[in-house]
Amino acid sequence: MKNSTQPTSPKKIICDIFGHKYEVTKDVTFHVKEYTCKCCKRQLTTNGNGSLTELTPKFKEINATLARIYTNKLERMKASRFNSSAA
Repeated sequence: MKNSTQPTSPKKIICDIFGHKYEVTKDVTFHVKEYTCKCCKRQLTTNGNGSLTELTPKFKEINATLARIYTNKLERMKASRFNSSAA
């Protein structure tokens, strides 16, 4: 049986030694955010428990739906404030 080794990129080695340098790339809601490592471009998101997890296609779809719902809610709240202050 052959063991294949993939070449490790220098940026991944830096993250393995010193740790990742995550930056927020997208605010989905007030509590849910998407993060990307500056060095190795690893993507994470906040899961239902509040901990970080890999940003899989399933989580991308969940975050997109959650962002749409959150945006619609904020728009409704702005409209109701405007209507109540205008009366």
